[in-house]
Amino acid sequence: MSQSIPMTPEGFQKLHEEVKYLTRVERPKVVQAIAEARAHGDLSENADYDAAKQRQGFVEGRIAEINGKIALAKVIDPSQLDTEKIVFGAWVTLFDVDSENEVTYQIVGEEEADLNVGRISVTSPVAKALIGRQVDDEVHIKVPSGTRVYEIISIKYQ
Repeated sequence: MSQSIPMTPEGFQKLHEEVKYLTRVERPKVVQAIAEARAHGDLSENADYDAAKQRQGFVEGRIAEINGKIALAKVIDPSQLDTEKIVFGAWVTLFDVDSENEVTYQIVGEEEADLNVGRISVTSPVAKALIGRQVDDEVHIKVPSGTRVYEIISIKYQ
């Protein structure tokens, strides 16, 4: 039995855009590159042909992977949520007790996670520790560098 993959509407749309790009742009480029390489003759010693076939394998594999994720997607729109607890899609602002810094994260699906823009995977240790918590809760999170203590300052759904 396959398990659903939670994602935001934005993440779902990005997957659709990527598969569309791969099928409409990259796939035809690869087919053309293979055709050009074949025109050069002996395929057994043709590096261009080998490279094009390898690229084709990557593109087709990625298309299959994305289509699988789209098929299993459970799209959750955070703007439609109304809860005081942290759940998937929440923007959570935390106060790091040790460093006295504030950080803000959105809890998203694995495919959407990007720490550079404050999006953490729902399967990450931080997200797992936050799920179900509320504002003013103190959370102890085990991370590779040790245990961090955070206070939850705010929870937003947008």
